[in-house]
Amino acid sequence: MGEGLVDRLGPLGGDPLLDKPILDRFGGAPANVACALARLGTDVAFLGRLGDDLPGNQFRDLMKSRGLNLIGLQSDSERPTRVVLVRRDLKGERFFEGFVGDLGHGFADQALDLNQLKNVCPNLFSDASWLVIGTIPLASNLSRDSLIWVVDYALNKGIKIAIDVNWRPTFWDVNLSPDSAPSQLALDLIFHVLNKSSLVKLAKEEADWFFDNDDPKYISNALSSMPDVVITDGSKPINWFINGEQGCIEAVIPDAVIDTTGAGDAFTAGLIHKRVSAELFDGSKNIKDMIIYAAASGAYVCGGSGAIEPQPTTLQLNRFLALKGGCVS
Repeated sequence: MGEGLVDRLGPLGGDPLLDKPILDRFGGAPANVACALARLGTDVAFLGRLGDDLPGNQFRDLMKSRGLNLIGLQSDSERPTRVVLVRRDLKGERFFEGFVGDLGHGFADQALDLNQLKNVCPNLFSDASWLVIGTIPLASNLSRDSLIWVVDYALNKGIKIAIDVNWRPTFWDVNLSPDSAPSQLALDLIFHVLNKSSLVKLAKEEADWFFDNDDPKYISNALSSMPDVVITDGSKPINWFINGEQGCIEAVIPDAVIDTTGAGDAFTAGLIHKRVSAELFDGSKNIKDMIIYAAASGAYVCGGSGAIEPQPTTLQLNRFLALKGGCVS
């Protein structure tokens, strides 16, 4: 559940607002995760809101082609699909720099309609095992109310909550720089949902911003739900605290980096895919294999432009893992 949008990628080292060529790629962390899960073979529904415009309709068609259940995907005739300006450095690392296309009413993803969600959730959640969310919907009043309601609804149905913190300051205030720390309001809202989670995924800088600590066991103990915690750090080692086990492994290195947009979302999808297919663990090896699988999923996506187009199938990911010397279970 969350935002679907368009990432407007500037040329490497260039400005996406001024320089050519630009690439428009569909994105938004929850939409990326949903598409990646479907690509890996997990049954998934997406709850979100797109504009009733060309990019919104094209994105809807893409998700249909991936096999997503879209009865929870809303259409907005007033607000456009959001376009995010993404600057990429010469190494393919990306930075979010603002938005274009607002017609004065905000963007479609900011206006998730709660009444529509209440109508579809009983059907969608009857067979669900996980609700996967980010924190960006908390930045807007309408989508915030919807997200909080759906989280509570899911918990009441015995569904686990997975959260990718995905701290993006410009979604909260367009005037903030991409490396701004969260405000007290953002902290309060985000911790409200973190304390209801079963699984939390953070980048290292997010761990520092939100917990002033990058030890996953410490972070788990700091939250009332004591969730499993995974911390990524780009190409540096991945740390986790899962099912009472703490560990660390080297990241899987991509063969080539064209664009890192969506790598973290592909990691989250690989993690959830393995959790859905093997809810119980019988030792630290299974956990390590799950982390390696997730890391490989993230690394694979770096080899193409955009977040969704280069996402691997299970067969492609297993072949990639085999070449990297990892597990293919």
